[in-house]
Amino acid sequence: MPDNGDLRGVESTPRQDTQVRVFAVPPREDAAPPDIVQGFLEALTSDDPHYETAKLYLTKAAASEWDPEASTTVLADGPATTADPAGGREDGTDYSFTLTGDRIALVDSQQSYAPAVGDYARQVHLTKDQKTGQWRIDGLPPGVVMGQSDFQRNYTSVNKYYFASNAAAESGTQPAAVADPVYVRRRVDPMTQMVNSLLAGPTTWLDPVVRSSFPSGTELAKGVTSLTTDDQNKLTVPLNAKAAQVGLTKCNEMAAQLLFTLRTLTPAVDRVELQASNRQLCVLNEESAETVAARGSAERPDYLYFLDGEHRLVRIAGGSKETSADPVPGPLGTGGRALRSVAVSRDESTAAGVGIDGKGLYIGSMVSDDPLGEPVVVSQGKTEDDRLTTPSWDTHGDLWVADRDPGHPRLLLFQNGEGEPIEVGTPGLDGRIDSLKVAADGVRIALVVEKGNRQSLLVGRIERDDKAGEQPVVTVREMRSATPKLSQITTMSWAGDSRLVVVGREQEGVQQMSYVQVDGSVPEVPAPDALTGVKEIAASEDERLPLVAYSEDGIVRMATGGQWQKVVKEGTSPVYPG
Repeated sequence: MPDNGDLRGVESTPRQDTQVRVFAVPPREDAAPPDIVQGFLEALTSDDPHYETAKLYLTKAAASEWDPEASTTVLADGPATTADPAGGREDGTDYSFTLTGDRIALVDSQQSYAPAVGDYARQVHLTKDQKTGQWRIDGLPPGVVMGQSDFQRNYTSVNKYYFASNAAAESGTQPAAVADPVYVRRRVDPMTQMVNSLLAGPTTWLDPVVRSSFPSGTELAKGVTSLTTDDQNKLTVPLNAKAAQVGLTKCNEMAAQLLFTLRTLTPAVDRVELQASNRQLCVLNEESAETVAARGSAERPDYLYFLDGEHRLVRIAGGSKETSADPVPGPLGTGGRALRSVAVSRDESTAAGVGIDGKGLYIGSMVSDDPLGEPVVVSQGKTEDDRLTTPSWDTHGDLWVADRDPGHPRLLLFQNGEGEPIEVGTPGLDGRIDSLKVAADGVRIALVVEKGNRQSLLVGRIERDDKAGEQPVVTVREMRSATPKLSQITTMSWAGDSRLVVVGREQEGVQQMSYVQVDGSVPEVPAPDALTGVKEIAASEDERLPLVAYSEDGIVRMATGGQWQKVVKEGTSPVYPG
């Protein structure tokens, strides 16, 4: 303790959460079979890049055949080991164990995550080497297996980006960038992992609706095993000869894919330079990449919209702290037709609203005073809950809505927000669509599907066939669950390129608000602060904008890192464009 001198204020140092790291340890001499199995399982959770230490627990033949990249099985807890009585005696020449646990997820060879349920039971067989007398594993399940906590410590979710190919975009418009989330090992050169994953192409689920600008067969140049940025935050990526003949436009798209991908992993990449055959192909910076392709998370809406106490469409500036709203220009803002729900086109020029009784869908301009006209579709449902859902606009100006009429449930699409609706196919859908929201990229759609007393949040892939005739055939395929644990979904909204915000509850649980990834995993971001009585939620793909909700307190909003604050008491149906 000092006994003289003046008093001076010092800044406190925030406590740093240390990252736990596991270092693989080779098998010790004369280790018993249980120790061999346990040591092998622990080595799987280490940061050993090529699992070289884990392979020391295997026989030479097993080590050459084992492919740790084939899959990663995630269990609720670490795998339990049970000696198999039929597998031999410890003092004999063979021995076996059964690995057991409760499955949570499976990450496949493309690094794609999928929730999984059910018991896990796989056998590990050991043999005693006749020459050395050491026990080694000669039979094991494919890939690697670990507990959930080890998976969260070892892996991180990153979006890689491709371009939408199934949307009817006009000639000359920007392609839409589509996020394809994958899991990579967070401390094993993740940058190089992501570049290799991007070059390998999209995951199987997304592949039918996206394209890559990298020519088929493009890989890193021979001998390039690691990529790092220079002191100017520029990443140089040498490619093989497959990319040597691309033009500047195509090269800029390739560089944009890389920049979008790597910026979700680290902010330390400002520019990308592509090379092939020892020459520069192109250089692209972050600002220029936004002019190459449209990305939902980079599109900042001008306004937040909602319905006021008189059921008129009103708006306030997006991201502002204003609490007074103004009616939108055009017929939906004059109050001539009372509305129960609305959606605003992504260019903020047109709005669609469902009448107060839920029967009719109306489309009106927000740049002119043209009269509203007759509804473009009318539901025959007997009750309000059996009529039209809240509509949603995609990035190409098409309008989506579902009719919940039990006698004729259907998903409808209005091309360019006009004309006769196209009935969208939903093969494999088991239940009735209760609500929907189209992603900014126009190739994915989130659906809340109700069957009996249970609701599920599904994400489907939008496929279009424009060659079938004058009217395209549109189908939503391979719908997969994003919230397998929730049995009731109150409301949901896209909140990023591959993320949704969901309000719902587990079986016999309480209402909760959380973020989920489209692949069903939980993102590494804190859940929003709790809010009582949430009825509707609105988020923008631009994560800088506030989260907005309609609750028992009216319209409220919460900026990033802030708390919920009231906007207006009388208001419903908050939405951002989309």
